Amino acid sequence: MDIQEIIIAGDTAGIEWRLPVFRFEGKNPDAPKTYIQAALHANELPGTALAHFLLQRLTEAEKTGAILGDITVVPQANPIGTAQSHFGELQGRFDLGSRTNFNRDFPLIALGERDSLLMELDRYSATDRLKRQLLHMALGADLMLDLHCDDEALQYAYIDDAFWPEASDLAAALDMEAVFLSDGESTAFEEAVAYAWKYETEGQKKASLPGRLSVTVELRGTRDVYPDTARKDAEGVLRFLVARGVIAGERAALPAYGGIVAPLDNIEMIRAPQSGAILFHRDIGDKVKAGDLLVTILNRPGQPDGAIEVRAPQDGLIVTRVSTRHARRRADLMKIACETASSAARKPGPLEA
Repeated sequence: MDIQEIIIAGDTAGIEWRLPVFRFEGKNPDAPKTYIQAALHANELPGTALAHFLLQRLTEAEKTGAILGDITVVPQANPIGTAQSHFGELQGRFDLGSRTNFNRDFPLIALGERDSLLMELDRYSATDRLKRQLLHMALGADLMLDLHCDDEALQYAYIDDAFWPEASDLAAALDMEAVFLSDGESTAFEEAVAYAWKYETEGQKKASLPGRLSVTVELRGTRDVYPDTARKDAEGVLRFLVARGVIAGERAALPAYGGIVAPLDNIEMIRAPQSGAILFHRDIGDKVKAGDLLVTILNRPGQPDGAIEVRAPQDGLIVTRVSTRHARRRADLMKIACETASSAARKPGPLEA
């Protein structure tokens, strides 16, 4: 294992950021190359815990000569966000300087332009330099796993439909309960990687990308940072790497993926009609029917008309909900994965900002 540090100079004098990168060299140049990063949203730490235990297992595999394809792991991909707290609470999702989501505004380039990401870096802010270096590393791989988590959630993933159903092996290995098929219409990290692969040849878009994978894995909720869970998830990633030929080992047949698969148009975003205290009637993992009571919003507590009921628009599985118990008007409350498309209008791209 080779441990390197990428040093990113700050935008003010006397500050720099250090990004540890763990690399394992594979024995077989034809084996898939893998890039795994965690905590791009710096306050989402289940992936960092997974990476910690995965690195232990990869070190063991290296000792026995079992690593066939190059593997790069970045356990904490956002040192800038890790340092940004507000009144004692780690932020991590939005850069406090630019107000930009750390997982948006990645450059959309063709694969042949990869090296341009590192040219004239001094022209860019520290956050953009970080993004460009992360993307440069990822585009050197065939398999890319970006480890995130939601607020309160089941384990699920965002996977571009260009990788489906081949990516069902990852969903099965990690025992995911849902897969959201994304449309590739954003500048999020996993979609920027997929974009470069799709447009490897200028002017020609590939509809499918066999042998490759770029995915955002949502490792449950922000509070689901436990040693047993992280070890289990690390073993799941290891099974996936063995199945894809990145690591030598007995390729036990992965079970067929049996969770729900829903395009983004089939996700019901349940939002608060008014501001107020949130009373949840249903939890993540619940299957609901159209008309079921999901949430009560206490917008004028104590008054006869001070409670607003929010009901399920159609049948589905509650995949996420928020951990806060106060909502602003139109704030997100839940995501429900459904068999049919939502009647609500949705812009192309991600479900959330």
